[in-house]
Amino acid sequence: MLTVCDLQPGESGVVMGLRCPKGALRRRIIDMGVTPGVTVTLLRLAPFGDPVALRVRGYELSLRRSEAEEILIEKLGGA
Repeated sequence: MLTVCDLQPGESGVVMGLRCPKGALRRRIIDMGVTPGVTVTLLRLAPFGDPVALRVRGYELSLRRSEAEEILIEKLGGA
């Protein structure tokens, strides 16, 4: 399954779940509105790939690359 980090800037995907089974990171990601069924769009990557900027639920969110790799997605657009 793909993660948010597999998207290119401008591409979108639907969140299918999170890799982290429990703990503070999972709670933090969920509290930011990244839940199954939500569409996320990769807006841009920092010059060295960390952090990543996402659009989620109409707002912009920046995550560390390691955190973004925990978000499992299904890419939109037939891929």
